[in-house]
Amino acid sequence: MAKEAVKKIKLQIEAGKANPAPPVGTVLGPAGINLQDFCTKYNDATRDKMGDVLPVEISIYEDRSFDFVIKTPPTAFLLKKYAKVKKGSVKGSKETVATISKATLKEIAEIKLPDLNAYDVEEAMKIVAGTAKNMGIAIEGEE
Repeated sequence: MAKEAVKKIKLQIEAGKANPAPPVGTVLGPAGINLQDFCTKYNDATRDKMGDVLPVEISIYEDRSFDFVIKTPPTAFLLKKYAKVKKGSVKGSKETVATISKATLKEIAEIKLPDLNAYDVEEAMKIVAGTAKNMGIAIEGEE
């Protein structure tokens, strides 16, 4: 019989830098799982993506064992990284803080495709373009 998850916890942790200190410890400590064990497994699994912020979904079972699924980095994080800006526009789409190319937009959409509610890269590009617009990041060739 498959184990049934008692609790599901979602966190965003920088790849390869999980440690038992807050915020990881304060969220997972009350769940009763071995913090050091989680941090070691997470850091080993994300070592190749150092520097990226990765959402992780942790399933905790009755016997205090756990599984986790690592998702793709948030769209906003990827847009800031590729546009080389610290943060998006304060005024949203009314102010442009950076510009990215269509090729960059497609690259981000391909990275995000497994986690988006889209069937192909074209649809994913529209979703990412909407996020970019709201962050004040323009796409070359679009108004």
